[in-house]
Amino acid sequence: MESESMETRLRRLEDREEIRQLLIEYGRTLDRRNFEAFSKLFARNAEYTGGGGTGAVKGPEAIGRFMEEIFRNNPTGLNYPNFHLFANTTIQVNGDEATALSKGAFVVRGSNDRPETVMLATYHDTLIREDGAWKFRRRVVEGDIPSLSRSQ
Repeated sequence: MESESMETRLRRLEDREEIRQLLIEYGRTLDRRNFEAFSKLFARNAEYTGGGGTGAVKGPEAIGRFMEEIFRNNPTGLNYPNFHLFANTTIQVNGDEATALSKGAFVVRGSNDRPETVMLATYHDTLIREDGAWKFRRRVVEGDIPSLSRSQ
């Protein structure tokens, strides 16, 4: 690490921060139900696997439509506020490619107007710098509680 230039080390830190912001925007765009902005977080050749036995959805527009349909059919619906919270993020950058592993919680308004955690998940990401911006190349969401990605 000491043999790396200050410029290389700074670039890696900047890349990590840009990726961290991408991970946060994933939740923010979903919380605002902005599926068009959500789809733009994904690379042209992106894949998304959401667990629960669904196969990979390919391409940013298809991923955006897929997520909108999930929210439309979900009891939390399109009109109820919810919040994505993220933690325990590790990011490894290698040039214009990176990997990330993180945990997340999906919180909705429960009875008596109290927060209710609906799901805890692990996110496995492969990222790519595309047209100067970091994007998801592949995102796998593994439901931890409830276990959406394992057979029940």
